[in-house]
Amino acid sequence: MTRSAPIRRKPPKTGAPRFSTLHLAPDSLGFALDCAALAVGAVRAGMALPAALAAVQASASAASAADAALARGAVQDIAYRTLRRLGTADWLVAQLVRKAPPAHVGDVLACALALVLDDAQTAAYTAFTVVDQAVTAIGARRECAFAKGLVNAVLRNFLREREAWLGKAQGDVVAAWNYPLWWVEAVERAWPDDWRRVLAAGNEPGPLTLRVNTRRTSVDAYLQTLSANGIAAAAIGPHAVRLAAPLPVDRIPGFAQGLVSVQDAGAQLAAQWLNVRDGMRVLDACAAPGGKTGHVLELAAVDLVALESDAGRAARIEENLSRLGLTANVTVGDAGAPAQWYDGKPFDRILADVPCSASGIVRRHPDVRWLRRASDIGALVAEQRRILDALWPLLASGGELLYVTCSIFPEECEEQARWFERAHEDAVRLDAPNQLLPTVSGAAAELSAPLSTGTHTAKSERCGADLDHDGFYYARFQKR
Repeated sequence: MTRSAPIRRKPPKTGAPRFSTLHLAPDSLGFALDCAALAVGAVRAGMALPAALAAVQASASAASAADAALARGAVQDIAYRTLRRLGTADWLVAQLVRKAPPAHVGDVLACALALVLDDAQTAAYTAFTVVDQAVTAIGARRECAFAKGLVNAVLRNFLREREAWLGKAQGDVVAAWNYPLWWVEAVERAWPDDWRRVLAAGNEPGPLTLRVNTRRTSVDAYLQTLSANGIAAAAIGPHAVRLAAPLPVDRIPGFAQGLVSVQDAGAQLAAQWLNVRDGMRVLDACAAPGGKTGHVLELAAVDLVALESDAGRAARIEENLSRLGLTANVTVGDAGAPAQWYDGKPFDRILADVPCSASGIVRRHPDVRWLRRASDIGALVAEQRRILDALWPLLASGGELLYVTCSIFPEECEEQARWFERAHEDAVRLDAPNQLLPTVSGAAAELSAPLSTGTHTAKSERCGADLDHDGFYYARFQKR
């Protein structure tokens, strides 16, 4: 295989993606392609996709709020599809264009190619419509109008020999897998028997999984509620329900009333393995946006400190707890600097869900793979150790600390757990799920499997999530 690299651009001088009023119907594919291309361009410049989409939407709304709202769903769908297929799309543009096109033209081409990569039976739009609307979108921008013929030619050339081009793309690592080269190599090195399954699982959109608030209802009762509303779903864990098809939260029965929360089945294991009981004092370090905080409080009546370093993100914890009808001591502070916020009272349980590469949740956040760099891992490992060293003295004798990452890289996971055992003589390692690789159900299920890592291992069945979870790591320690 050859080894290409995706295009990465310098951040724009003006910051947020620019939106100019276009002569395009706001409910048209051309409008959505243009907006999605702006968001993809912002990700290339280093902005996270949710922020990029919000910035584009805000700029579009300034032009016409009502019209922009019509396109929001289509824009998001195209942007996410494109980032899952960016390696292939960029490779195709490089092959089909003699000279690299202007940035926005290249991004519109990438978005259009991402749509026509689907076969005709499963495609969201017909190939003719994609070509027509991509050309229309380019023509609507004065600075890009000269490239209408180029966009038309590139897309038609690809469609004429679609299967041949897709076959050739398999000879390039980045184009074949849709991850940066360093990422593919890191996964292959870490999981030589599972790397293809891991990469394939990360390219599948994640399901919509709910966590049932068992203080208010039961899984069985909630499944009956869904059935009565014509919504197909299945239980996949002690508190987890997977919807057969995603829905907006405002259409999920009981969401606004706090009966359920959106949370991946793998993430739901944190509160379960924290092993809390009524009356305990608990610290949820790095707590935003509050999903795990809420789950802990649903399982036991505890005195919980929800710590978050970012004040804006801390506000989201309050919002989520308010919807659930639960309370915690939400505190703004650095988990690695307890002197700023710690009151001196030891904790019975500490949940250390530390900052990490997010390499286990790329199916939900496909931008992560393009934003991360290999050099980030070492810096994250150092930050994780700083936090763990600072939190351990806060744990009461006999108390337990649960170390959590949403990573699949051993440097952030098992290697950290082994380092912690060596660094702290009073730490006793207990049973825990340890490494969970992302799994999927349906057509791609055969490409994914839970990880087996030797002594400290838990298959998905032991963890209570049978299928469709993101990648996580859990290690549990007790203080002598």
